[in-house]
Amino acid sequence: QVHLVESGGGLVQAGGSLRLACAASGHPITTYTMAWFRQAPGKEREFVAAAHWSGISPSYADSVKGRFTLSRDDARNTISMEMNNLQVEDTAVYYCAAGHLKSLSAVATGGMDYWGKGTLVTVSS
Repeated sequence: QVHLVESGGGLVQAGGSLRLACAASGHPITTYTMAWFRQAPGKEREFVAAAHWSGISPSYADSVKGRFTLSRDDARNTISMEMNNLQVEDTAVYYCAAGHLKSLSAVATGGMDYWGKGTLVTVSS
């Protein structure tokens, strides 16, 4: 069992930055692909970014490429995501997720094993 707790959400103006963090407990994340998803009001949950358990380069949704940077620290059992040049359309609840030995293609479809409760990011115009 992996317990995930997100932090770092908040209110920011368009063009601003935020850093989200996700702390994992209960099991080392070394064999877990870690990812962020988000769900905007009235919309379905969507993939944002993923860091494969093998350490290969992270994968990003096209909508956040070049603006968001995902990193993982297996020694601290945490992941973080730096979000720059935030736009109003980035407003959503952001969820941390863990998938045991998941491929990046499987992650993109939402097939994860554990989920956090989410942190709200609100971007104002």
